[in-house]
Amino acid sequence: MVAPNLNPEDGTLRVVELFAGVGGFRLGLEGWDGKSASSGYQKLLRDGGDQYRVVWSNQWEPSTKRQHANEVYEARWGADHHCGEDISRIPTEAIPDHDMLVGGFPCQDYSVATTLRNSKGLRGRKGVLWWQIERILREKGDKAPRYLFLENVDRLLQSPATQRGRDFAIMLASLSDLGYAVEWRVVNAADYGMPQKRKRVFFLGYKKGTPEYDAIQNLKVKDMWVEEGLFAQAFPIGSTQGVSYYEGKLKGSLTTLSKKFNAGPTGKLSPFSNAGVMFDRNFWTMRVRPAWDEEKTLLGDVLQPLRQVPKEYRIDKDDLPKWKYLKGAKREPRESSKGYSYMFAEGALSFPDSLDSPSRTIITGEGGKAPSRTKHAIRQGRTLRRLTPVELERLNMFPDNHTALEDIPDGKRAFFMGNALVVGVIERVGSVLLERVQEGVVPPRKILS
Repeated sequence: MVAPNLNPEDGTLRVVELFAGVGGFRLGLEGWDGKSASSGYQKLLRDGGDQYRVVWSNQWEPSTKRQHANEVYEARWGADHHCGEDISRIPTEAIPDHDMLVGGFPCQDYSVATTLRNSKGLRGRKGVLWWQIERILREKGDKAPRYLFLENVDRLLQSPATQRGRDFAIMLASLSDLGYAVEWRVVNAADYGMPQKRKRVFFLGYKKGTPEYDAIQNLKVKDMWVEEGLFAQAFPIGSTQGVSYYEGKLKGSLTTLSKKFNAGPTGKLSPFSNAGVMFDRNFWTMRVRPAWDEEKTLLGDVLQPLRQVPKEYRIDKDDLPKWKYLKGAKREPRESSKGYSYMFAEGALSFPDSLDSPSRTIITGEGGKAPSRTKHAIRQGRTLRRLTPVELERLNMFPDNHTALEDIPDGKRAFFMGNALVVGVIERVGSVLLERVQEGVVPPRKILS
């Protein structure tokens, strides 16, 4: 007997991975060599078969001649069923039908232009990749995927500065118009035992006809989904008793939302909190707090033995004053490029980084030996050094040397990890979704007090 909502041909959920990078979503859903992709979360996704199977993937970096991330992706999974070209040039019919679309799409300006050149009466600004997702879902029509699993930086809920929350409102409204209910949650991976303080917004879309869509539709009090939805099961929250929620309605066309949503004096604050649900263009949102009392992985837990660390990762004594200055607190007069004088101030950062807590967020400029305020610097024994590519991979819960290719420099490997997501987050969500799909029902609420 095939589990409900699984592909009857082979019992899998067929996945399309967009904006794939070096494959974080794929690692979290499929696992690596048949094993759990993450070191700290033990539930295997491959229990009696491949329940998630990527049937097509795409990775293309604009404004760069050599496609380094694409090279890594193809080295790990091969070029079959993978496309390394600009997704905006790929016709929808070239993308196989699938059950689930996933991707960490770039954060850009998502406003809607007022041009009336196509049948929808609108178009996204040139190069805005959200509209490629919308285009694929719209043109797939009845064959659009039943599930969406998307990721972005958490400031998406606040952007742009002039109309706080407008960009996210446009996305929610467009998904609603395409027949999806949506739940979202801002997750800091370190709050749930993972080794890096990396905060991202994740949102799940449920197509009309799925058990999740029906469950949200049938809830008399829709905001309860924040407490009993998939994210709350994957990432437990504290009691919401006494916590107020905000209810709103996304009114008008997408073009109207682009112009008027949260415009004017009230637009200084976004209506979207760190958790919420949207159904039929209505949304309910509240601020939730994590509830986690299990073991946590610390920065010190991911370090390689010093004997395995190349000497070039050691911080030169001559560079130490520059490191201390950049990491230290400052209050000093400066002059802008236009000749204006101002007082520059910033607080101190730990130097070296503490090994007894999860790491700070990895950024794309982590590589290279030049002193930097934002790079990690640790003390291992008597040695002060930078983090290696393997350690950066471990902080994102990737397999060791996943990004290692003969002619890809370590700085580029660090760049990959600055752009990547924490694989363990994907794995947990994937595990819970798979359980629900297999059961065909939505489990009762599960809240930690």
